[in-house]
Formats: sequence, structure tokens, C-alpha cells
Amino acid sequence: METEVDKEILKSAGAELLPDGRKGLRIHDWEIETIRGTILTSLAHEQWEEKLKTSHLPEMVFGENALVLKHFRSNTKIHFNAFDALAGWKQEGLPPVEVPAAAKWKFRSKPSQQVILDYDYTFTTPYCGSGVVEKDQETQVEAKAKPEGEASLKWENCEEQIDLAALSLKEPILFYDEVVLYEDELADNGVSLLTVKVRVMPSSWFLLLRFWLRVDGVLMRLRETRMHYVFGKGETPTVLRESCWRETTFKSLSAKGYPVDLAVYSDPGPISQRLPVIKQITQKLMIPHKV
Repeated sequence: METEVDKEILKSAGAELLPDGRKGLRIHDWEIETIRGTILTSLAHEQWEEKLKTSHLPEMVFGENALVLKHFRSNTKIHFNAFDALAGWKQEGLPPVEVPAAAKWKFRSKPSQQVILDYDYTFTTPYCGSGVVEKDQETQVEAKAKPEGEASLKWENCEEQIDLAALSLKEPILFYDEVVLYEDELADNGVSLLTVKVRVMPSSWFLLLRFWLRVDGVLMRLRETRMHYVFGKGETPTVLRESCWRETTFKSLSAKGYPVDLAVYSDPGPISQRLPVIKQITQKLMIPHKV
């Protein structure tokens, strides 16, 4: 999904593509890169289960996939990966969503198996990114970015909002990509999908981390985190982050007169406004001086 951009446009924006076949670019003290690999091998699957202290993982976990944004002058790195997201799922430990009795049999791996859904099989995660300030090659201060902002990267609650009008202006896209972190079809009962996409323009970069859940006939859940950084704005580089959680049941949608045909809800983008907001927070990260 990566875009191809004219070299003259890149040059005029002060950007250059990453070397050696890497996907991404460098622009205004930032290096932005997407990384792709295969789904977890059997051995890696076992190792992840052991580290996460679980016997359950999504059907498709792309353990090598990542989006990485590095700010050179401060040694700040913001990144997104499946392991940290699943660590968030394990820590949150939501109760399992009730599945219609007629559909429970689909979760069996063997015909005679008894189905006991005693864990959050939707893999819902509160994850909104990971962060690290690299002091040097030997010492790193690592922090998982949490919705509450409790991280050493010092996300602070704020009143500022991401300027969506500015993002809608016609501007060359220097780099765009989307990476899947994990996916599960819930034994043909719906979909659980975690993706992150990034867009870089001459004026800014913007990313969207999206967890989308649809349990057919039961529930829809959308958890989105947006980050925006404007190049050269102010003396202190600042990243804005907005996290918004939405959720509703098919029963509630039907009561409001909305269709409950599953085909309508294959893509969360067009229908997100139908899902009530249950949590919303805006924060900013003041990029620190080099340590």
C-alpha cells in the first residue's frame, strides 16, 4: 500500500526515501518507517504465549510488523507492534462477549470439544502506541503509551485538537502505508482487527491506530488513536494524540432504526458515527531536548 512519489516533490519538501529497500522516509529530523514480516511461526507462537502468560492468541499475528517514527534530535521513538498491543489486551482482561448459543460450536477445534469461552476472545486492547527515549546504544528508557498517559514520554492531557481541516487540504502525499498487527475472524462470528496507517505530507505526519471489532449480531467496538505532528510549528516539537473509544450493540442500532445487515458494517470508517463514544481523551507530547 506504499505510495510512489516523484523525487522532485520529495526534494522540494526536504525529504528523502530510506535506503537499502526500507519502506519510509526521512524528513525534518524524523525517520518514519514501516516494517513487514510473516505471521508468527509455531515456535514464536509458543514463545509469545509463554511471555504473555496465555494460551490464546489471534489467528494471525504479524509479530515482525511495525510502524516506527524516530525523532533524531531528541532520540525519541514512537512505535507500534503486536506484542505490546496483546500485552495491553492481557492486562485489561475484559470479560468475554456473549456469543449466541447457536454460534458457539464454531469455536471448537474438534467435534467433541466442549466450548468454554472464559477469556476475552475478541483481543480488545487499550493499546495506543509504545515509546522509547534512546539515551545511547546501551541504555534505553522504555515506556508503553497508555490511554491515561502514564508514560515516561510524558503525554499530558490538553485542550488542543488535531486540525482535521488542515489534514483535508490538498497536499502531496510523500509516504503512505498501512500495516496489520493482528487479525482474528472469531471462528466466523465476526472480525477482530488491529491496524496502523501513516501518511506523511510536506507540512506534517499523521497516523491512525485502529482496533475494530464486530461480533456478528451482538456487538461492535471501535478504538482509535490518532497522532499528528506539524513540522516547524513552535519552538518545542509537539505531537498531538487523540484516543476515542466507541461501542454499541446490534440491538441498540436496530432500536434506532439503523440496518443490522452485516454487509453494512464491514468497514468501520463510514459507520463510526453510529457508534456512541464511551471514552475520549486528547493529549500532547512535548518532544524533549536530546538526553
